[in-house]
Amino acid sequence: MDFDPSVPIWLQLVDEFRRRIVTGEWPRGERIAGVRELAGDLRVNPNTVQRALAELDRLGLTRSERTAGRFATDDGAVIDAARVELAAEAASDYARRAAGLGLS
Repeated sequence: MDFDPSVPIWLQLVDEFRRRIVTGEWPRGERIAGVRELAGDLRVNPNTVQRALAELDRLGLTRSERTAGRFATDDGAVIDAARVELAAEAASDYARRAAGLGLS
């Protein structure tokens, strides 16, 4: 994953992990890899991954079970809401970029 130096890495990870849940790359209700494994794969500090995953917990997209690990939500309504939010963010970004090119 290539990181944008102008945005905190943990926020970029939140977006990436939301995408993985919404697209089913991390299937509903399935266990997610551990913090250290994700950090190694992404080549970032484990604390950065933990901060992103804590935010996903707060958003209801993941849940932690003390002895079993962390799981993607199986709540379809939460996933659908996240999908709409990601689409709205993409549309807003597109409109901003088009406006920057002088298009209306």
